[in-house]
Amino acid sequence: MLDSVLARVRMMIEGDPGVRKVADDPVLSAELLLLFRMILADGKVDDNEMATFRRICRDAFGIEGESIDGVVDYLNDFGYETSGTQAVDLFRGLDLDRRKTLARHMAAIAKADTQLAEQEIRLLKRTLELLGVDPNDLVQSKT
Repeated sequence: MLDSVLARVRMMIEGDPGVRKVADDPVLSAELLLLFRMILADGKVDDNEMATFRRICRDAFGIEGESIDGVVDYLNDFGYETSGTQAVDLFRGLDLDRRKTLARHMAAIAKADTQLAEQEIRLLKRTLELLGVDPNDLVQSKT
């Protein structure tokens, strides 16, 4: 009980830990911004795309539950300051595996609603070009 109260007090003083994590890491902010832009690429937010975004946040970045809503609010509030090209620029210097992971996450969101819209394909294609990732690298080996 006391731990729960202390955790709530800490969150009130310091803010949501998931949002802090994103705000303190420009590369993570850029990645989540690109993923969120993929969700919006076809002009609508699909429940399956959001579920995939939430899964990626949880599994890849350790951002859980209610924190994700705060992260989305953060991206909405501060994302307008960063263009997609600026976000991709942060990844150019990273190792190829990290760039491939971003591309795979974007592809997973694009495919989540089972309809690849032309806008999603264009965004993914352009991002792959900017990242220097071969589209064939998105297909993970089953071996």
